[in-house]
Amino acid sequence: MSEPATLSLVQARQQLERRELSAAELLQSCRQRIERWQPRINAFVSTELRYPGAAAGALGGIPLAHKDMFYRAGRVSNCGSKIRKGWVASQTAAVLERLDAVGAADIGTLNMAEFAYGPTGHNEHWGDCCNPWQPEYITGGSSSGSGAAVAARLVFGALGSDTGGSVRTPAAACGVTGLKTTWGRVSRFGAMPLSHSLDTIGPLARSAEDCALIFAAIAGHDERDPITSRAPVDVALGGRAPRVAVSSAWIERNAHPEVATAVLAAARFFNAREVEAPQFEVLSAHCLTVMQAEASAQHAAWMRSRSQDYASAVRVRLEAGYAIPAAQYLEALRLRTLWLERFTSATLAQADVYLCPAVPVPIPTREETGLRGGPAMPQRQAQVTRLTRWVNYLGVPALVLPCGFDSRGLPIGLQLVGRPFAEGTLLAAGHRYQQETDWHRRMPPEK
Repeated sequence: MSEPATLSLVQARQQLERRELSAAELLQSCRQRIERWQPRINAFVSTELRYPGAAAGALGGIPLAHKDMFYRAGRVSNCGSKIRKGWVASQTAAVLERLDAVGAADIGTLNMAEFAYGPTGHNEHWGDCCNPWQPEYITGGSSSGSGAAVAARLVFGALGSDTGGSVRTPAAACGVTGLKTTWGRVSRFGAMPLSHSLDTIGPLARSAEDCALIFAAIAGHDERDPITSRAPVDVALGGRAPRVAVSSAWIERNAHPEVATAVLAAARFFNAREVEAPQFEVLSAHCLTVMQAEASAQHAAWMRSRSQDYASAVRVRLEAGYAIPAAQYLEALRLRTLWLERFTSATLAQADVYLCPAVPVPIPTREETGLRGGPAMPQRQAQVTRLTRWVNYLGVPALVLPCGFDSRGLPIGLQLVGRPFAEGTLLAAGHRYQQETDWHRRMPPEK
């Protein structure tokens, strides 16, 4: 019999309901895998079980763990930093409250980039998180531990934040499914802020079907986060086939051949129609302007009093934000609605979903994207987020799921982007694809 921890979330819940498996057996299986994998991938910060879940509820008894930036009253939230090391929260994040309400078990906190401000998974304070497929490669960031823990089957799902790709990049690099939600779809109350105009929260899990269960639990209006929408939450995975748009010529010109081959094969599965590519570089530049300005404002007090306690890469990013003119920041915000209208009325004029790579290049190594990466390091890091930041700028949802493996045996990620609050459409499209493919079922080998 295979390990219970290697079941999908949906399968585990079904076996719990039929009493073919107990919550204690499920938890023990996860703990055994954590013991074997943690020394290799450094996904967890803590593995203290204080919130064991309940039998009742949509996620009753399912072991989850979350990025170390979702506060729980009485628990340490380090936020991947030296500055917040040992800080104990006095309130519980809305998303954790909602997962508690449906019976999910919270079995630990997961590694992350310092203050969620890094795209690779490097962390000078807590140690790098390593890719379960091959530890010398990046996990993607900033939700590095979330991607790695789900990929290695240490937990059945995890929450991450996504400000410029921080759910989707780890999903792509680690070969799991990750949902970036619409801005305002999920409450950010009790979650560490980075950029208030861009921050979103979403799940990483083994499939679109698994993500849908977690998303249904956390989405919805919350009075404590005034931007949260009252739009209905739809997670029905059936219905008609989605209409999908793709820009094949752009992918062929700009993506690595192995990435392009895998992504365009997925486009053929969806019978995607051709459209002109969005202006990725322009939109990404606007996103970077907003992110840097807001993150630097968020950290202004610590940058004045404790700048030496930031890792050098994070400090450089924060310092860059102080050089952005107010007019440039405000102009980027002003243009946001116009660019969103162009995307929904032109790119998606005859489609429900836009398809593109998640990361257009093969996943780089930790050394190539770290402090010893040499002159090409900044460009390698920029390639990692080339096709994710534009989505945050528009505020729309996106789903990343595996669509193949490269010649080194590392995952390739497909990205589906939709209209605001169309998470259900994306999850249904992803589920349809995963019913006919097995990329999401493949697991990193134990060594």
